[in-house]
Amino acid sequence: MRKVKVGLIGLGTVGSGVVEIFARHREEFRRHAGVDVELTRFCDRDTARASALGLADSTFTDDYTTIVNDPEIEVVIELIGGTGIARTVVLESLRAGKSVVTANKALLASFGEEVMETAHEKGVDILFEAAVGGGIPIISPLKHVLVANEITKVMGIVNGTTNYMLTRMAEDGLDYATALSEAQAKGFAEADPTADVDGLDAAAKISILASIAFNSRVVMSQVPAEGIRSITPADIEYADQMGYTVKLLAIARRVDGCIDIRVHPTLIRSSHPLASVGGVYNAIYVVGDSVGETMFFGEGAGSLPAASAVVGDVIEAARHLQSGCLGLIGCTCTDSLRVRDIGELETAFYIRLRVADEPGVLAATASVFAEHGVSLASVIQKLAEGGEAELVYVTHDAAESAVQAALAKIGANEDVHEVGTVLRVEEL
Repeated sequence: MRKVKVGLIGLGTVGSGVVEIFARHREEFRRHAGVDVELTRFCDRDTARASALGLADSTFTDDYTTIVNDPEIEVVIELIGGTGIARTVVLESLRAGKSVVTANKALLASFGEEVMETAHEKGVDILFEAAVGGGIPIISPLKHVLVANEITKVMGIVNGTTNYMLTRMAEDGLDYATALSEAQAKGFAEADPTADVDGLDAAAKISILASIAFNSRVVMSQVPAEGIRSITPADIEYADQMGYTVKLLAIARRVDGCIDIRVHPTLIRSSHPLASVGGVYNAIYVVGDSVGETMFFGEGAGSLPAASAVVGDVIEAARHLQSGCLGLIGCTCTDSLRVRDIGELETAFYIRLRVADEPGVLAATASVFAEHGVSLASVIQKLAEGGEAELVYVTHDAAESAVQAALAKIGANEDVHEVGTVLRVEEL
């Protein structure tokens, strides 16, 4: 058993968790995993973080190149995040012949091809289990255990912030603003929550999962993303009346030789296992032609859950170094499936309109849907204040383009005061 020395760059929430796990379990790793892994150097711009973690001054630096250029370090952990300096750190580490472990979803979702090709050229590992789902194992199962399958669908709840907010809105009737304030107060949401509430975090994660599941390169910019800002307690209540639950879903499907990929609030049947995933928990649902339906569930964020995935990757990289088997599974994007435009989507829709409480309005809106080939499955009509009414429709499967065209015409009707929430329905 030889010692594998590791450098850790980034001592924030996840980085501090990595330090804690190694402090607690390094000896168990030697016995159970058969590798001796030692965190030898640490880097962060904030020197106070090293002191707070009790790290010796001799092991700490604020210059990442000290770690990248250290010939004794064989594995670099990048936990800076983002696509700026983190991209430089990862690429320079790989070019220096070091394996890299990262939790950086943004980097992989935007520059994954460059990172993977560099690792392949240098014959080293790039491991990123913590990039999606925090502590939930999903990258490794897709690359290893489920490789015998043609994956037809991968989808799930991959953002704990929005799932917490929607859970609070459903269970206690909170509005969006109140749920967001509570999430921020509890540390579940950032001061600037844009990446979470607008679906961008989930878009990065599903692009990574789709690339692996369908062996085709999908980048974040190809993923249409809608967030939860427009969701109201009324929408959640109407959905419940019809047997649905509202969740922010990241969806990727193999359809007619193409990839259907998107992120948006979605109505799913309340009886489906995904509907019961509450709070900050994540769940990822995978369908394969041989294995059938599977679901991976657990804490999707937080210091120790994410650090757990990082440390698991470090141990795997150390095992590969010890056995001399590096770069076994790199980029698997050997196919070139087309990413479908969302306008080609066919699904059911939930549509809430605020209209004048006048005779014939319901019939007029229904006729516009019919004119565009959109068949209605159900309707709820409810009186509101000020001489208004709410019309809530659920359609049968219809083309996205047809629904949007119908809504544009309906919105021009002077008796329609507002085209409110429009949500897609996913029948699982």
